[in-house]
Order: sequence, then structure tokens, then C-alpha cells
Amino acid sequence: MRSEGTGGAGAADEDAGERRRRWQALSVCLLAAFMTLLDISIVNVALPSIREGLHASEGQLQWILSGYALMFGLVLVPAGRLGDARGRRAVFMAGMALFTLSSFAAGLAPAMPWLIFARLVQGTAGGIINPQILGLIQQLFTGAERGRAFGALGTTIGLAMAVGPLLGGALIALGGQEHGWRWIFYVNVPVGLAALPLAWRLLPPPVPADRRRRESLDPVGVVLLGLGVVAIMLPFLQERQWHGPLKWALLPAGAAVLAAWVAWERRHPSPLADVRLFRFRSYALGSSIGLLYFAGFTAIFFIFTLYLQNGLDYSALEAGLAITPFALGSAVSAAAGGRLVSRWGRHLVAAGLVVVLAGIGTAWLAVELHPGRGVAWYIAAPLLLAGVGSGFVISPNQTITLSQVPPGEGGSAGGVLQTGQRIGTACGIAAVGATFFAAVANSGGDWALAFRHGLVVILVFVLLALGAAVADLTAGRRRSRVTGSGGSGGTAPARAGPPRSPR
Repeated sequence: MRSEGTGGAGAADEDAGERRRRWQALSVCLLAAFMTLLDISIVNVALPSIREGLHASEGQLQWILSGYALMFGLVLVPAGRLGDARGRRAVFMAGMALFTLSSFAAGLAPAMPWLIFARLVQGTAGGIINPQILGLIQQLFTGAERGRAFGALGTTIGLAMAVGPLLGGALIALGGQEHGWRWIFYVNVPVGLAALPLAWRLLPPPVPADRRRRESLDPVGVVLLGLGVVAIMLPFLQERQWHGPLKWALLPAGAAVLAAWVAWERRHPSPLADVRLFRFRSYALGSSIGLLYFAGFTAIFFIFTLYLQNGLDYSALEAGLAITPFALGSAVSAAAGGRLVSRWGRHLVAAGLVVVLAGIGTAWLAVELHPGRGVAWYIAAPLLLAGVGSGFVISPNQTITLSQVPPGEGGSAGGVLQTGQRIGTACGIAAVGATFFAAVANSGGDWALAFRHGLVVILVFVLLALGAAVADLTAGRRRSRVTGSGGSGGTAPARAGPPRSPR
């Protein structure tokens, strides 16, 4: 009896130690996610300072943002595949080292070509890191615990969005308009140096070579996917720099290349990404929701910053403070969403989208009634409401979308999901930005009117995402009636057992 008790206690201690190590490993992943996401939100408020410090043209400033996004989206799937096949810790650490080095190089930049190149490398490194994070969450956690891990990731996303504009504005205020922007890149260096030894100690070691899956890295698939992603993203990222309609010819060309990629992947014995995952309703509709929602919500920060800084002469710090309510609401609700998703499934995502719509609609009304310099106070509550809704969308949707993906394919499947989000971001910023700038030009400089027009386009994207969520719920209810299984009508993460493979 005593030996049984001792054995039970030992097993319990071992389980507690293993659980503690999993969450410690997650903390390293969240630190890396925070750093890469911070570098997106922090740069937006620094563009006027970079323009003054390096005498940048509008096209060069655009490449600071679009170059990062393009390279980030380009390497997500190949990097996820590499981590799945060769070990996520090594790939994660390589990405962290590259991101840290390129951040230091960006801070040193003496001219715009140097800075643009450093940002391209940063985007590549960010695209290497992020699919490893999703893959590691898939590998380390199951069931409701996985939902909480994705909730922690969502909180991190919200905090990075909140801290980025504030920290960027504060660093520029302290360092001066000409050189303060350099510190927004230098701030990554100590974070990266701290994360590297922690990653080596806490992340799961690679599978021994004799037990590792011997799979091709599918170079043909890498090239086809890369060409397709570039062809689709580039016209949107350069929409204001490339004049004339010829650039849009890249879209059907990119779609054709991606169709060729899908055909290749279906026949390849060891594909870059298993496109048969799209047979799962959770993965197909979840990916669509992610693409459409990112097309909408990321554009809010783009046009709101322009409205405040260019239209109302807000400083970078003031603009950062004005954006904070959305990010804080998202950070708080994402943690709750991680706990609730295992119970409510896609219903939680749909409810979150409805709240986002309510927040954006109220923001539109606030700007209509109070468009002057005090607009930040009137729009704070609507932004907070939209942020709360956003926290119930992003992380729960990731949890549900990846719920049926085998852990061994978590990196590449997460890379496909994030690639869709990056394409959505590029398309959304282009569409909303084109509407915004056209309204500015046609109204003689009415920035408030332009912001409201941009919000209408954002509302359309979020409505489309809600339509995809409702389609999932409807299909779930129909399937429940046919099988007689009852259920809640929405796809929810698996609670027990290994994820089913589409193979």
C-alpha cells in the first residue's frame, strides 16, 4: 500500500514537473511572439521620424512596412515544414538569432537602402519563428490546455499591440525626432539575447536522427508557393506606388501558380503542406475567417494613426495612447477566450465578431459626431469594445482551426494559416487605404470623413468573416441532426485523444 502511494506521488510529481516545463517552454515562445509582433506595431508610429531622420521617400517608407510583411508571409510555410521535419527548437533559435542581428543592423542604418534590407531580413526571421510557436503549442498541449495556451498567445498579441505604439512614441520622444526611431529596433536586441539561452534549455530537443521522419523538404513546392504568394501580395503592398492597372494582372497569375502548387502537393509523397487538411471544416472555414478578419482589423491601426498624426497633428506618443484601448481589450479577452473555447467552440468566435462589429459601428458614429482633436476620448470606449471582441476571435479561431491537425504537421499547417492572415492583412490595408486616401483627396483633406469611409470597408470584411463563422455553425447543426449526435452546432477543439490525420 505504501509503495503504491509512493509510486502515485512520484507520478504526480513527474506530471506536475512536466506540466511546469511545458508552460515554461510556452513562455519562451510568447517572448519571441511578443518581439516579432512588437516590431510591427512599434514601427507604424515611427514612420514620420524615419522620414525626417533618413530623408525617406513615401515609397521607401512603404517598403519598411510592406517588405517586412512580404518576407514574413513568404517563408511561413517552408519554415513550418522545416521545423516539423528537422526539429522546431533549432529552427526557432536560428530565427531568433537572425531577428536579433537584423534588429541591431536596422538601428545602425545610415541610409534607407540599408534599413529596407534589414527590414526584409527581419521579416524573414519573423516568418521563421512564428510557425514554430504554433507547432510547439500543438506539440506540447492537448484539449482544453491547448486552448489556454492559445489564449496566452492571444494575450501576448494584444499586449504587443498595446505596448508597441506607446513604447515607440516614448522612445522617439526621449531620443528625439531625428534619431529616436533607432531605439525601436535596438529594444529587440536584449530581448533576443535573453530568449536564446532560454530556448536552448526549455524547448523540446529534436527527435534523434534515427527516429526522425525522413522526408523531402519539397523544393518544387517551396518555389511554387513562394511565387504564388509574392504575385498575390505584391500588388496590394505596392498599391499606391505602382500606378496603372497592369499590376493587378499579377493576381490571376498568382492564383494560377497557387493552383499548380495545390496540384503538386496532392501528388507529392511528402508535401510541403498537406492540402487535404482543408477537407476538415474546422480548418477550411477557420482559415477563411482568419484571412477575412485580418483583412479588416489590422487596417484599423493603419488609418487611425494616419487620421490622428496627419489629420489632427497628434504626436507619435499621443497616437499610441489613443490606440491602446483596442489592444488592452484584446489582451484581456484573449485570455478568457482561451479558457472558454473548449466549451463554446465556434459560437465564441461568432459572438466575438458581432462585438467587433458593434465596436466599429459605434466608432464610426463617434467620429461622425465629434471629428475634432478630442476624438480620441470619444472613440476610446468603442475601440475597447472592438478589442474585447477581437480577443474572442483570433486565439479561439486558431485553436479551433488547428484542433484536428496532427501535432507532427502543426508547423506547416500553422504556416498555411498565418500565410492566409498575412495575405488578408495586405489585401485589407490596400483596400481600406485606397478608400481612405481617395476620400482625403476628393473631400479636400477631410480626414474624419476618410476615416469613416475606411471603417465601412473594415465592417464589410468583418461581416464576411462572420458569414464564414455562421456557415460553420449551420453546417455543424445540420450534421448533428443527420447523425443524431446533438452537439452545439459549432466546431470545438478535440478534448481527448490524438488529432485525426486527413491521410
